[in-house]
Amino acid sequence: MKLETLPGAPALPPLKTKTRWRAPALGALAVAAGAGAWFALAGPKPAAANAEANAKASAKAAKAAPVYELARADVAAIAAGALSVHLPLSGSLAPLTQATVKSKVSGQVLETTVQEGMNVAAGQVLARLDQADQQARLAQQQAALDEATARLSMATKNNANSQALLAQKYISQNAYDTTENSVALARASVRAAQAQVDLARIALNDTVIRAPLAGVVSKRHVQAGDKLAPDMAVFSIVNLHQLTLEAQVPASDIPRVKIGQEVSFRVDGYPSRTFVGKVARINPTTETGSRAMLVYISVDNADSALRGGMFAKGSITTHKSAVGPLLPFAALRKDQERDVVYLVEGGKVVARPVTLGLRNEDEGMVEVTAGLEHGARVITARLDAVKPGSQVKLIEPAATVAVPAAPAAPKG
Repeated sequence: MKLETLPGAPALPPLKTKTRWRAPALGALAVAAGAGAWFALAGPKPAAANAEANAKASAKAAKAAPVYELARADVAAIAAGALSVHLPLSGSLAPLTQATVKSKVSGQVLETTVQEGMNVAAGQVLARLDQADQQARLAQQQAALDEATARLSMATKNNANSQALLAQKYISQNAYDTTENSVALARASVRAAQAQVDLARIALNDTVIRAPLAGVVSKRHVQAGDKLAPDMAVFSIVNLHQLTLEAQVPASDIPRVKIGQEVSFRVDGYPSRTFVGKVARINPTTETGSRAMLVYISVDNADSALRGGMFAKGSITTHKSAVGPLLPFAALRKDQERDVVYLVEGGKVVARPVTLGLRNEDEGMVEVTAGLEHGARVITARLDAVKPGSQVKLIEPAATVAVPAAPAAPKG
């Protein structure tokens, strides 16, 4: 049997160990070099580059934030003024000084020199009475005076004679005392007669009736030819330069009323004119039935526009603040326990704490004593989306807050 030897397998080439190791090593080196270059490029940037990046980020954020448009009615410009609190009142006007001129003597009216509505001066003649009776009475009293004077003269002479006789002891002391007493009685009679003459002369002067004060004749009670008796009314005169407004104020509001407080009011007939006065007196008792108290207000009436009996409606200024910023109630907000307002500054909403003073509930205004300046723009509308930090834009200029004036009572 012939054995054949199969041809052997071709010999494998030897492994190239060094070549297989170098290829991954070169790749790793390339990656490391690239990473080093990336880290070198991504290292700390200059400050200018950081600022530019921050500005771009802020601009991007600002561009992303919404901008709210505010209408004119949503924003108000704060004005400065004095805030007042008022107490309404009404009442009638009456002359401070008035008089009813009465006759002091009896007699017939010869003439009257004035009529209703005429101005008179103090001491001016208003009427004249018949003087016949008074002249006769004066003459009678003058005669009595002359008689008393003659008796005094005789008594004086008798007393002088008695004194001489007493010195010579021709009469007693008692006789002399009698004559001296007669002198004293005669002297008293003269004084009494003189007083009667003075009274008669006064009565004669009273037949001319004169005005006791300057003013306007409001009523003429007699005519020429009427017979007057003592204390009978002749004329009524009122002085319109100074009036008194008598107003009823509820007793619960009286603690708010002080003497010297300012009062403003209007009357029918002058719808566009406001009159002023000051509290002069306060009645200490309440009126029966109404439980109100009378307050007397002094009113100057230099031009005599006001008349007695006119009905007035107005108010007393019970409190008044100094001139400063005034804020509408609608602009107030609460931040925990603090009062704040939302200001518009540089296109942004800013919350500003404020300190409040006097309040006027009727006008819806409050005094700001600290935290707010004249001319500041505050948001008055209740906008839920608008918060501190929000971007806003004014469509129109803000409206100026109207400074409240003293309220004038409506006509009627």
